[in-house]
Amino acid sequence: MDLRIFTEPQQGASYETLLTVAKASEDLGFDAFFRSDHYLRMGSADGLPGPTDAWITLAGLARETKRIRLGTLMTAGTFRLPGVLAIQVAQVDQMSGGRVELGLGAGWFEEEHKAYGIPFPKEKFARLEEQLAIVTGLWATEIGRTFSYDGTYYQLTDSPALPKPAQSKVPILIGGHGAKRTPRLTAQYADEFNIPFASIEDTERQFGRVRAAAEAVGRKADDLVYSNTLIVCVGKDDAEVARRAASIGREVAELKVNGLAGSPDEVVDKIGRYGAVGASRIYLQVMDLDDLDHLELISSQVRSQLN
Repeated sequence: MDLRIFTEPQQGASYETLLTVAKASEDLGFDAFFRSDHYLRMGSADGLPGPTDAWITLAGLARETKRIRLGTLMTAGTFRLPGVLAIQVAQVDQMSGGRVELGLGAGWFEEEHKAYGIPFPKEKFARLEEQLAIVTGLWATEIGRTFSYDGTYYQLTDSPALPKPAQSKVPILIGGHGAKRTPRLTAQYADEFNIPFASIEDTERQFGRVRAAAEAVGRKADDLVYSNTLIVCVGKDDAEVARRAASIGREVAELKVNGLAGSPDEVVDKIGRYGAVGASRIYLQVMDLDDLDHLELISSQVRSQLN
């Protein structure tokens, strides 16, 4: 079971904080550092010192880390033109020596679009499908050839399809709870399917839909990686669990139902139950980015057992 660290910087984190967490994640043996792609805080958080851009952040981390993989859950398709995104991701992949993964979603948070003057189209999912076709098509085009695309929302004419990523294929992540279109797009374009904040039962049901969709287009279902994103709150004892839950404004009982919370043994057991329905990777949503002792405990007492 791969364990990856996932952060939500829009809630309040500077680049320096993210760099500290990414380096700690690497030193502690986690497989990857991922971040969200949002420009506006959610809920009661103050969001200070203000938003950081996902791909600018990852470009910096690409030069400051050596082993850990880097990516987004999920890059908002509404924020970037697909041709520009293909260039950005390819460049960051080069800067990292081939350690980038692209999670790409349709975009959903209308308020942040209004706050920063970003168009919020109605046809987000149809646009996402064209974006996936363009990004993957640009990367797959042989050097010396050109790429053109005539879609409903995007048109590219004789693109040189440069630059190329360092990896022969940048892993693509698609995620969500949609019963039909999401599995279909995953089967067509993705290397990994991620379901965020879902119960074990809902996870099993959605993984089944994705597996069926993959087989329907002639792919082996096991060629895909299946993953979960879950909030994490671990403590050596009940008091430490309660303190960490309070620091992020959550209740322990609720976290145990909806996330990975409790003692290391409790969390290992629940991760095992997700593994039993097909998950081979967990993105641990870490909300208190100043609590590096939390990461150390997860590494030494949870990750070590899973390995």
